[in-house]
Amino acid sequence: MNQTIPFPPLQPGQLLQRGVSRHLASHGFACIEELVPARGLRVDVMALGPKGEIWVVECKSCRSDFTSDSKWQGYLEWADRFFFAVDEHFPTELLPDDQGLIIADSYQAEIIRMGPETKLAAARRKVVIQKFATTAAQRLQRLRDPDMHPDWG
Repeated sequence: MNQTIPFPPLQPGQLLQRGVSRHLASHGFACIEELVPARGLRVDVMALGPKGEIWVVECKSCRSDFTSDSKWQGYLEWADRFFFAVDEHFPTELLPDDQGLIIADSYQAEIIRMGPETKLAAARRKVVIQKFATTAAQRLQRLRDPDMHPDWG
């Protein structure tokens, strides 16, 4: 039996996530959206690069989305590089100059400014990669088996 899962329309931040993920995938990164690295944190896009680098991208769809969010600094300790992703109409002067910047839309993106590299400690890298892999595998399994019991992963 072939079941189709209805998906609601994507929100503005999710459209940015899609454009960012497409761009990073074109550079050999595997991306996962809405990853929870630790309780109280939810990363918009986490990307695992071809050399094992870990990037976090925080997507901001409007001025109020940025000004109302104070959690983004907590994401810095979970990545080798951190970026903000915004659309072409976002007032980028609001964003910190010392972080990466990506301009995106729902189909593509461009890295305008690289975030500074701060290598994760080996123990933290292991935790992040395991969380990345486990979350990706569980999501794939749920797509293949939507009736899967929630306690099974």
